[in-house]
Amino acid sequence: MARVNRREILSSGEIQVVHCVNRCVRRGFLCGVDELTGKNYEHRRQWMRNRLEFLAGIFGVDVLGFSVMSNHLHVILRSRPDVVKTWTDKEAARRWWNLFPQRRNKDGSPAEPADTDLNHLMADEKTLAELRARLSSVSWFMRCTSEVIARMANAEDECTGRFWEGRFKATVLLDEAAIAACMVYVDLNPVRAGLAATPEKSDFTSAQERIADLKSADDVTTADAKDVRIEHGQKAGWLAPVELEPKRKKAREKCSSRRASNKGCMFMTLAEYLQLLDWTGRQLKPGKRGAIPKNAPLILDRLNLSAELWLHAVEHFGKRRSANRITPAARFNATAKPALQSVAVQ
Repeated sequence: MARVNRREILSSGEIQVVHCVNRCVRRGFLCGVDELTGKNYEHRRQWMRNRLEFLAGIFGVDVLGFSVMSNHLHVILRSRPDVVKTWTDKEAARRWWNLFPQRRNKDGSPAEPADTDLNHLMADEKTLAELRARLSSVSWFMRCTSEVIARMANAEDECTGRFWEGRFKATVLLDEAAIAACMVYVDLNPVRAGLAATPEKSDFTSAQERIADLKSADDVTTADAKDVRIEHGQKAGWLAPVELEPKRKKAREKCSSRRASNKGCMFMTLAEYLQLLDWTGRQLKPGKRGAIPKNAPLILDRLNLSAELWLHAVEHFGKRRSANRITPAARFNATAKPALQSVAVQ
């Protein structure tokens, strides 16, 4: 079966949630410890994490989750063309300038644009409309991530050539259950790879950063202050909040320049998500699962999923490159039939 072209799946005018994966060329450990030479490239994972945070404050794209591994990158993105439409022409031009500045400061950061620089970008309505579309594009977000990291790595290695094996792989997530399964799959990557024992020990993941902010909330006493620590924390404040509709909306209304919007992504709290993440991680250890525990989180009931189907979906999530929806119809037999409907994406 021929694969559907990606541009027929990803729409620049719609809000879409997409799981993106990019691997190093030949799946080499170009961001970890080279097994052949013993050279350590772990610092490049910090490069990627910092780049994602920088772009989250520029693009009209929400970052729902990420995991930076030794030889590949996972990131879950939600395009927000509706947010980009609310920007003034000057704000859109300024964001594009910060992304591709014509002048830089000595430390490499974008120089402050002059009015003539912004006016040049705003002069042509057609060009400005194209820039707005790019600023809400998942493809452009990934391009601005991959290209910069590749240039930095090649400069460090004093070489040329490919750093990534090809264009990123994209999977469109069509319902809340698929989004939840993908977020858990991404956050558990280091645990499943044997690099960490628990989510809080999993370096360079969205789960670790969310947990750090949750712990920091214990240092304050009022409910509003705790909400601010959780939703706008020092670590994960650039990520989209987990809870779609919080009980207290005061913290949610606080403006943030670190991300495209304050919109959440699931009908569960951060604490419930971490409970689901921890429970799933305990069941997916090779040879340790056995019978499904009776204390499976009630969150699965709200997602209309059995524990068996949930574990099957998470465990096999990375084996598909498709538009995904986890179907309740597959609950009767999670092992006999695939739990995900799919449309192949190039």
